[in-house]
Amino acid sequence: MSPVALVTGASRGVGHGVARALIADGWTTYVTSRKGAGPDGAIAVGCDHTDDDAVAEVFGRIAADHGRLDLLVNNAWAAPRGFGGFSDRFWERPVNDWDTLIGVGLRAHYVASVHAAAMMTAAGSGLIANISSFGSRGHLHSVLYGMSKSALDKMAYDMGTELAGTGVTAVSLWLGLIRTELLLSLGVDEFAGFSLDRAEDPEFVGRVIAALARDPQLCGYNGHTLVTAELGAGYGIVNNDGTPPDSHRAAFGGGPMFPPTASSSTPAGHHAGRSRHDSSLRSVSARSGGAATEPLGEAASRDHITGEEVQ
Repeated sequence: MSPVALVTGASRGVGHGVARALIADGWTTYVTSRKGAGPDGAIAVGCDHTDDDAVAEVFGRIAADHGRLDLLVNNAWAAPRGFGGFSDRFWERPVNDWDTLIGVGLRAHYVASVHAAAMMTAAGSGLIANISSFGSRGHLHSVLYGMSKSALDKMAYDMGTELAGTGVTAVSLWLGLIRTELLLSLGVDEFAGFSLDRAEDPEFVGRVIAALARDPQLCGYNGHTLVTAELGAGYGIVNNDGTPPDSHRAAFGGGPMFPPTASSSTPAGHHAGRSRHDSSLRSVSARSGGAATEPLGEAASRDHITGEEVQ
């Protein structure tokens, strides 16, 4: 019997690649998007993640079909209306940017997590993974973008506290630069100071999540924020072309704000991943001048780390 996953916002970008990797790994994979699109082999469901009833229906369908959910990947995201790239400062943008960047980029993840946790705790196992960003650590894109990603990390941390002893794990994942089709189509060798040769394929992120879900020490990560490039190094996972992606830890001034707690030790693979990337971290920091805080380009910023726009 194959494990069951749900990837939100999977019509393109990160979510699409994560779903493809899970399908290739043998997961029964449900995906959501506004139009019910997804990769071949996925069970695609149309869902507006601003509609709580529609979200509940997705989980109800999974429960009816399989009676369980083993993995939730919170990836849905929405650009503000009239969005033209992360180029304006916060006081130059409409206040209602909040409705998408926080209302969807944060609230939708919480709503999905509530449903997933109810199913997973009943079964005594499962993984909730938030697609977050180094924008939690340093300025990236905009004030509201950073707020939403920081809140996702804290949400995973606090959910981990309340999930302790249930067999269910909640984590946040910091992705680096993602080699989406859109970014690759720009014909550039680097972006925002980072080499595309050492950026992350969307499928790489999915393979890392699949390995994390299978990790016998998974519960040791509960509540943690983790760097996908470092996890991949620890698990021996590489990009589609065989290259290991770089961690952006050094470029953003350090690691997650929610490191291992006194009551929970980090599994060995995480430390191994970090040490294997020490030299590449220094090179990334040097190339980016120690901080990669400049905005991404108008088109590429919409697809850098996002999987689906639901507004």
